Amino acid sequence: MALADKTLTCRDCGSSFTFTVGEQEFYKSRGLQNEPGRCPDCRSARRQSRYRGRGQAREMYSATCAKCGTECEVPFEPREDRPVYCSACYTEIRQSR
Repeated sequence: MALADKTLTCRDCGSSFTFTVGEQEFYKSRGLQNEPGRCPDCRSARRQSRYRGRGQAREMYSATCAKCGTECEVPFEPREDRPVYCSACYTEIRQSR
């Protein structure tokens, strides 16, 4: 069955947009079976809203490395039941696996 351009309606803004043959082929090559429900502008805005916090500085917590004992900062709140490693020790442990 030959593919043809389709006109779809965005579920967010209600505008019509074209689901081109090229996009349909891309979806098919990735194994995607559902047509897009949002227009390209709304898809882009949705993606941006998910990643908005990544550009901001993260809250850092003070911790003591369980291996070498140095003070370090980590981007998560340390718990008593889990060891925390400085970046040098963490890299060393990861490479030894």
